[in-house]
Amino acid sequence: MDIFNFDPNALLSFYLTLFRISVVLFLLPFFGGKSIPAPAKGALVLVLTLAVWPQLSFPGTLMPASGWEIGIMFLGELLLGMIMGMMVQFLFSAIQTGGQLIGFQMGFSMVNVIDPVTGTSEAVTAHFLYMIAMLTFFALNGPLHLLAGLAQSFELVPPGSLLLTPDAINQVFSFSKQLFILAIHIAAPVMAALFMIDLALALIGRAAPQMHILVLGFPIKIAVGFFFLGFLFDIMATYVGNYIQSLDAVYNNLFHAIGPGLGG
Repeated sequence: MDIFNFDPNALLSFYLTLFRISVVLFLLPFFGGKSIPAPAKGALVLVLTLAVWPQLSFPGTLMPASGWEIGIMFLGELLLGMIMGMMVQFLFSAIQTGGQLIGFQMGFSMVNVIDPVTGTSEAVTAHFLYMIAMLTFFALNGPLHLLAGLAQSFELVPPGSLLLTPDAINQVFSFSKQLFILAIHIAAPVMAALFMIDLALALIGRAAPQMHILVLGFPIKIAVGFFFLGFLFDIMATYVGNYIQSLDAVYNNLFHAIGPGLGG
């Protein structure tokens, strides 16, 4: 007689849910950033697991029986988290690339700052646009869409069943090729304005060779660059908003490509 009414399958189900949330959440942007203390991330994982486990969970029978199978399951969960994070990181990488192009045109290629999230050095304009895009992502409830994508993975990608199909790889590549296109779309207004400034300075230099074009050109290009940089906020908000709206469908198609689903 079991006086404690202990159900091993329920405990294994909780472990699988905790495993999925902890691995995937630590690899998603914002939730798994280096600037967030590890105890805070651990507490967030535990709270989310306790919140979703009654509604979203895996059957305890899916727990692998051997250490080798557990290792394979861990690699699958790790790959799932990397793919989910990469689909969002494409947007911010495109914005940072556009900021790098703008900074080079404005003469800020040597003015770099350290990104506290990734630890890499980037142009000050790229970091500025990245922070604006991040605030816009938060304002438009982007992290909630990431959690919604995590909830979809419980239904479509069981533990240890992730498969890198050609369809999934094509979807990732189709998003990656949009990175440079979006970067050009973001940087194009500023680059066009600065090109006109360079053209005007070249004409002035031909008409008045005695003028110091380099001394005159730098402050003008910086002022014009910052002026047109202000017009990018509406453009970036539109791109970020459209990306967030399509994120649920993107994750749904991706999960159908890499996982058989619990009912399949």
